[in-house]
Amino acid sequence: MMVLVPTDDSSDRTPRRDRERGKAKEARSADSRAPRERRKPREREKAPTRGSRRRMTGKERREQLLDIGRTLFAERGFEGTSVEEIAAKAGVSKPVVYEHFGGKEGLYAVVVDREMRQLLSMVTSALTAGHPRELLEQAAFALLDYIEQYTDGFRILVRDSPVAQSTGTFASLISDIATQVEDILGREFKSRGFDPKLSPLYAQALVGMVALTGQWWLNVRKPKKAEVAAHLVNLAWHGLDGMEQKPRLIGHRRA
Repeated sequence: MMVLVPTDDSSDRTPRRDRERGKAKEARSADSRAPRERRKPREREKAPTRGSRRRMTGKERREQLLDIGRTLFAERGFEGTSVEEIAAKAGVSKPVVYEHFGGKEGLYAVVVDREMRQLLSMVTSALTAGHPRELLEQAAFALLDYIEQYTDGFRILVRDSPVAQSTGTFASLISDIATQVEDILGREFKSRGFDPKLSPLYAQALVGMVALTGQWWLNVRKPKKAEVAAHLVNLAWHGLDGMEQKPRLIGHRRA
């Protein structure tokens, strides 16, 4: 027969308590040290903010890269601009540019898209007059205003680049503007007894004339903007004013 004899485990408990107390002490000690270790980085981060420089937000960095890219693309074109140079001027590493835009092509595409929307918006919002001649003046001024105020943007738009197929081209933008003018000419043609189906042709001709003159004026800047607009409207308006319903060729060629 087995007899259960109570045993005294106090000799085991004491070492266990000592071990547990030791672990708790180590944990408290580590915890008390942790805040001091975490405070040091925060103190080092705060120190620079007392100066004149501040870390940019993601949005601010993106706008900075767009401004720098816009300037470089206008000066050197797409091929002549590198990601390294964009990053260097922004004071960042190349991966930052890739993080925001995926590369040079992505940055260029955003710049071109912004410029196209800006120009189209300026032309569309300018066409408010009722008289056709004043509408021609407004369209001419809108394009010349854009060239004057957004010179870098216009230089980018008139350049050719490998990215143009995905972002659109200056020709496609001019076509969009011509579509706005087309409706105006169509109504004018109808009131004067001309075939309104020909309005797209004349719209392309008029807008193309203003755009190409704008490219020339971009470099020479003479005569003054108002005088350039007046001469453009003079040619366009009096050309339309004296239009023949059925124009004919006077040379020998017929095809």
